[in-house]
Amino acid sequence: MKVKLFAGAALCLALIMGAGACAPLCAEEISREHALETALKNADVPRKDAYNVKIERDEEKGIAVYKIEFETRYGDYGFEVARESGRIIGADYEVDEKWLHALGGSPVSIDEAKRIVQKKVSGSRFKDIRMRREGGGHEARYEGELFHEGIKYEFEIDPKTGRIFDWNADLRG
Repeated sequence: MKVKLFAGAALCLALIMGAGACAPLCAEEISREHALETALKNADVPRKDAYNVKIERDEEKGIAVYKIEFETRYGDYGFEVARESGRIIGADYEVDEKWLHALGGSPVSIDEAKRIVQKKVSGSRFKDIRMRREGGGHEARYEGELFHEGIKYEFEIDPKTGRIFDWNADLRG
């Protein structure tokens, strides 16, 4: 009787342990649409402007992701969005400079440009953003980088519009 009880308890424990071990692997993932909306919001692109949208399941540095690509009249965009958390772990886009001024915006100081980046990278700290002004006249831009939660961000911002026109995020591991 004690042996059967012990065996039953051991089986129960094994099932519980197995279920616990499976929990991270069995976690519900975000939908393709949610991943696309996350990418569009991050890029500040209205849904109506995106075309040739491609969403594929993939893996990036051991993380299950949706690889998202889309085009607009003003640039091509690529994102990797973690399927489990919805976190963007990779991004690459560049806005065509001829469209930059047509998109509008207002002039920004270097500190305001840092705040734009800080708002875009949730949880980042202002003091961790490195930025400098490059060029002059029509070629003027703020260039910078930020390391946050294992991701290296590199970017360029137009000081005349406050628009990010070049953005790269790369998970380092």
